[in-house]
Amino acid sequence: MSRVNVVLLLAVMASALYLVRTQYESRQLFGELEKANNEARRLEVEFERLQVEKRAQATPLRVEKMARQQLQMQSATPGITQYVSDPEAKASASVGGVERSDGPPRASSAPSGGSGDTPVRRVGATP
Repeated sequence: MSRVNVVLLLAVMASALYLVRTQYESRQLFGELEKANNEARRLEVEFERLQVEKRAQATPLRVEKMARQQLQMQSATPGITQYVSDPEAKASASVGGVERSDGPPRASSAPSGGSGDTPVRRVGATP
């Protein structure tokens, strides 16, 4: 055999071994990709299940039931609502004779004796 034939035979053998190694690595990576995709699908299904469970747990009726049973909370009534005066609100309500509001207007459920009376609800407190 001539030298050129030997060199070409070695080049073909090296190329074949490189091709086999590349295909093996490609198959390994494809297997890992499939595992990752399966895990992603499993996590997506679990996330959707948890979202449904979260919506079921957060219904207003269930929240109110738990507040009454576990936390012994009760609805606020006018009999247990106490009003306190906020001197800072009186001072910031008018500046230079002009009414000023730093935020949304506050709703008051009872007549107030002057600006700055803020209702405070204390559940379970006696008036």
